[in-house]
Amino acid sequence: MKTPASHSLGELLFSRQYLFRLIVPLIAEQFLSVTIGMADTMMVASVGEAAVSAVSIVDGISFLIIQLFAAFATGGAVVASQYLGRRDHASANDAAKQLLILSLVVSTLMLALCMPVREKIISLIFGSLEADVLRNSTIYFRYILFSLPFLASYNSCAALFRSMGNSKVSLMVSVLMNVANIGGNAYFIYSMQMGVSGAGLATMLSRVLAALIMLVLISNRQNLIFIHKIWKFEWHWDKVKKILQIGVPTGIEGSVFHIGRLMVQGFIASFGTAALAANAIAGSVTSMANIPGGAINMASITIIGQSIGAKKPDQAVYYGKKLLLFAYLSMALMALPIYLFAEPIVRIFQLSGEATVLATNIIRTAMIATALLWPMAFTVPNFLRAAGDVKYTMVVSMFTMWVFRVGLSYIFSFYLGMGVYGVWFGMYIDWVFRGIFFVTRFSRHKWKTKKVI
Repeated sequence: MKTPASHSLGELLFSRQYLFRLIVPLIAEQFLSVTIGMADTMMVASVGEAAVSAVSIVDGISFLIIQLFAAFATGGAVVASQYLGRRDHASANDAAKQLLILSLVVSTLMLALCMPVREKIISLIFGSLEADVLRNSTIYFRYILFSLPFLASYNSCAALFRSMGNSKVSLMVSVLMNVANIGGNAYFIYSMQMGVSGAGLATMLSRVLAALIMLVLISNRQNLIFIHKIWKFEWHWDKVKKILQIGVPTGIEGSVFHIGRLMVQGFIASFGTAALAANAIAGSVTSMANIPGGAINMASITIIGQSIGAKKPDQAVYYGKKLLLFAYLSMALMALPIYLFAEPIVRIFQLSGEATVLATNIIRTAMIATALLWPMAFTVPNFLRAAGDVKYTMVVSMFTMWVFRVGLSYIFSFYLGMGVYGVWFGMYIDWVFRGIFFVTRFSRHKWKTKKVI
């Protein structure tokens, strides 16, 4: 029996059951990642606030580096999804291999460039840090850099499996990776008393394990997309160029976005270790509410990308609206209990009294903003990227980041004396303007004219 939508749009590409099978494992994977991240933070917190601050600082920098090859994963996923929508499996396989090679080359280059100067990078971005924080940051950064090629491999393969509509694989491997990380933390931090070195080593080894498993799985010829002779270097510029067509603007957008975040984190560093620790904990807790949105963002690459590849842009609009509605409903359901129980959640982390008050207040304001603003600011632009409209998302993100998140954060924090709260309120205003630009773009349908393959 046809739905009303199928009468006007023709036969729908994806059933409700397909969407359910795609999105639910992604939500589970995101939930696992965030909760394990929180457990990781709690384990590190046992070493002291200097250790928590150090991990937060390095995570901020590593997000910037990771963004470079995560952008390639997005580009590869968009290209592969559109080829699948066109039923061109051979080209999808070729694009998959080029994605893996490109990600490995970029991540290895970043490792080689950053390792010798990692302490200088930290000092350049965050300025004058307390001695313990700088020392712990430099130690932790070493392990994160060594893990980059393995994380790049995992991310590329996970993106390809999601392009096929198979999100269960990345979920299962993520479970193994995160269990290994927690087990490693327990052993290296508690049993071996290695402090932040133990946290870094556990993270690196868990990423090695996940990458090796993913590389074996993506080589299976039974997949819709598989990589043939994974050990053989092959460079096909025509496919690489298509990946870069999406990946470069996405990478520039993400990198500039994270540079802005790092600058803002540098503002927070000037307010002392308590503010840094509160910001780290608040960021970890508030990310819980983003779980459904993050899952839907990943699913949208598959859904919108295949719709465009199949030359059915009207279905892309239909599914985009459906995904956006689900993002709003699910994120509101996540935000409400976090808002209500913010204080007892923060107390689990055993912070100082000052840091506990700061983190609790930040979390409550963040839950209101997340429920109202996050989906239109971050889910809608993913629809545009999946269709190939990446230059627009890049320009808007760069503009709103520097004008509102960085500019207003500085004014609120220093000139208006709001301290760490000013940073978060600058971010909320950034979300408002992002949402206005992206919803307007999606509604006007100009993105339908973009061509990737």
